[in-house]
Amino acid sequence: MNSDLLLRALACGALMLAAAPPVHAEGTFDIPAGAHFNQDKLAKITEFFKNEAATGKIAGANVLIRQRGKEVYHETFGVQDAVSKTPITDKTIFRLSSLTKVITSVVAMQLIQDGKIKLDDPVSKYIPSFVNMKVGVENKAEDGTKTLELVPLTRPITILDLMRHTSGITYGFYGDSLVRKAYAAANLYSGDFDLAEFAERIAKLPLHNQPGALWQYGHSTDILARIMEIVSGKSLLEIEREKLLDPLGMTDTGFFVTEPERLQRLAQPVPNDSNFRVGREYRTEVRQKWESASGGMVSTMSDFSRFAQMLLNGGTFEGKTYLSPKTFELMASDHIGKGSGVERDYFYFPGDGFGMGLGFAVRTDPGNAKPPPPGSLGELKWDGASGCYLVVDRKQDMFFVILEQTPSERQRVQRTLKQLVYEAMEN
Repeated sequence: MNSDLLLRALACGALMLAAAPPVHAEGTFDIPAGAHFNQDKLAKITEFFKNEAATGKIAGANVLIRQRGKEVYHETFGVQDAVSKTPITDKTIFRLSSLTKVITSVVAMQLIQDGKIKLDDPVSKYIPSFVNMKVGVENKAEDGTKTLELVPLTRPITILDLMRHTSGITYGFYGDSLVRKAYAAANLYSGDFDLAEFAERIAKLPLHNQPGALWQYGHSTDILARIMEIVSGKSLLEIEREKLLDPLGMTDTGFFVTEPERLQRLAQPVPNDSNFRVGREYRTEVRQKWESASGGMVSTMSDFSRFAQMLLNGGTFEGKTYLSPKTFELMASDHIGKGSGVERDYFYFPGDGFGMGLGFAVRTDPGNAKPPPPGSLGELKWDGASGCYLVVDRKQDMFFVILEQTPSERQRVQRTLKQLVYEAMEN
């Protein structure tokens, strides 16, 4: 690992967190460390989710809060699917969607830790076709028509760009820029392809912006995964199993659910909420070559809670170290704050008050909302289009997870859950 880059990143992250003033007046932001949960107030979470399931807004959910190594709250609601009406359990399998990115990023950090890749490595070192990539710049004529001019890169895309989403690689299912439209028109998901082929398809498209200039959500993590395959000489799932999933005991976490017994445990959204709006159909039940590192994994609460606890512990779990303290702090520091040169546009998904670590959002300040959303400085979070949501609050030695399959209701549900979690905390 580049030691200068590591030290700069850690210093930047520490300054960002230290400079942000705590807000206590509203009661739910940056609560002093050592808070505990009021069980009567936690009952409001149960009330909320029982109503969500009973009124058919969601099929069901599994909600877990752990603090100081112990379960504070753990309840399941509703059913796995509307057809079988099987109750949800800790063995129910959920599509993680973009929470896949967090798992992929942790394994990438392990490879960085092992010296297999470096954050300042150019992507083209591993995938030569990325040498020739161009940036699509929109030009607008007097009559309002737009054209796309392809310009050279000012610098190569790096591993760091892939991990903090500043590569310029985007998605084609949101926004109306000409580059995003080019992604949508490129049939990126056609046929049965692997990560190697997918990387070549991406390399033929223009970048949305110059590397390092803008936080831009997209397929960066898939390109990262292809590099992980190249340096390990193994498939993405093989390297993830070897370094993370098997040692952690995450036996039900992977990319496809094709076995009859596991298919019976697969959660489904309510029938009128089956469109995950990610530009393609989820084909979890059909084994494909493409192991989508940006959105294709499935997991259970039994599995994912172990992963979340490892993050809360700072990279360790049950006596085994997955990420060293320095590697973890590098991952959990803000890499797009002041001095980074990274801009944020309308589609800045980490949200108000959050910077970006290497794989998940990092809370750096209260944000602009009055009152500020609840949480703690240094909080780590991410979620996915399916509704699954992870929050790691190391200040309170607490994490909470919701696993659900509800793309249209997810933002409202996640926002309400977070508010109820922090309202139940007392000093």
